[in-house]
Amino acid sequence: MKELLEYIAKSVTKFPDDVKVEEVADGTNITLNLTLNNEDKPLIIGKLGRNIKAIRDTVALIAVREGKRVYIKVLD
Repeated sequence: MKELLEYIAKSVTKFPDDVKVEEVADGTNITLNLTLNNEDKPLIIGKLGRNIKAIRDTVALIAVREGKRVYIKVLD
């Protein structure tokens, strides 16, 4: 899931070298902390949060298959 999120984020952003994903696992819950360049945050979040919602839904599909729950946080 971490690799999928990193791939999607690097594909969308202007500064792919600044994309970093940190995975924090707690049992069946996984938190993915996404760090970006400040100029790329609007591209990831999208209008009314539609892009980040689509990314979260896509990653959640993979997590459900593995019996886990995933949370994505876009860090400042």
